[in-house]
Amino acid sequence: MITKDSIEAAYCFFHQKWRVYQYSNSQQQKEEIEYAISSYVEAMSGELYAFLADGRAGFLLSHNTFRTDIESALGKLEEMI
Repeated sequence: MITKDSIEAAYCFFHQKWRVYQYSNSQQQKEEIEYAISSYVEAMSGELYAFLADGRAGFLLSHNTFRTDIESALGKLEEMI
């Protein structure tokens, strides 16, 4: 069961990190944000992560797909709130 608290917490964390990431000119800062998100993913609800990932391996964990993954996650979380 995905709780409302886990949805709201994930949305707040992802949204905050995304807003900094998308306007940052620092590659180091972007890498730190990607690391923070991957650390969060390891501790978040497995059911919520599976829903957000929708079967995509490495969702939110790959540098190459991070931008599209975080945008997708935020869109789904917004719909759930």
